[in-house]
Amino acid sequence: MTGPVVARTRDDLADALAAAETVSAVVMTMGALHEGHRALMRAARELVGDDGTVIVTVFVNPLQFGAGEDFDRYPRPFETDLAVCAEEGVDVVFAPDEAELYPGGRPEVTIEPGPLGAELEGAVRPGHFAGVLTVVAKLLNLTVPAYALFGEKDYQQLTLVRRMTADLELPYEIVGVPTVREDDGLALSSRNRYLSPDERTAALALSRALRAGAGAAASGPEAVVAAAAAELTVDTVDVDYLELRGPALEPAPDHGPARLLVAARVGHTRLIDNAAIDLP
Repeated sequence: MTGPVVARTRDDLADALAAAETVSAVVMTMGALHEGHRALMRAARELVGDDGTVIVTVFVNPLQFGAGEDFDRYPRPFETDLAVCAEEGVDVVFAPDEAELYPGGRPEVTIEPGPLGAELEGAVRPGHFAGVLTVVAKLLNLTVPAYALFGEKDYQQLTLVRRMTADLELPYEIVGVPTVREDDGLALSSRNRYLSPDERTAALALSRALRAGAGAAASGPEAVVAAAAAELTVDTVDVDYLELRGPALEPAPDHGPARLLVAARVGHTRLIDNAAIDLP
């Protein structure tokens, strides 16, 4: 099996992309790759075809971690990640260090995410989405893809990236890919590896809550939230938020498409999840 080209610098990346000269799609990751990332890579390949170029970026972005978060302990198994990329037929892996991506130090000018950036995840993690959008914009402009693929598990991130590219007229198509789950419903996340066996069992309350909310949709928005909340009364699950919103994370509609979002701490691990809800 021929492995992907590994680019550590922007010059390496430019050379690899110039050599390819085909339509490309990028999957941005912080590494610690799992089946959810594989699904993104496969969707990218389907979009660009066998002759296209699939790019995976691997960069643990310090700008999106707040004080006391897990930046230092975030898993960085690069050789394992590279093997995953090879198995999925990725063409280019861009894995810069911090000095390469931020050569002038951490940027003084960042992208302001607007009001939504201070809600939900942004209310719990101030500044998080400014860091996310800044690195996404940089990586888009360095990889210059036709498509950029993001998982729906990070639904607020996906929504804000779409808003950023629309508002700033960035010439990239943003593609959402459905959340990948374990057989028991737990949404795949690189942070799941932090969970003890008991904590992992407790974490299933999040996906149960989403299923319960979806099952109550016929009774209206308040019933959706109440049914979901009833599944989150687990001693070891500390809920940050449980909210029903519209599909672009506007206030929830009375009927039509909606999105139920939950975030909670299980032990020392913070998990997020969401599900589409159809309010009849």
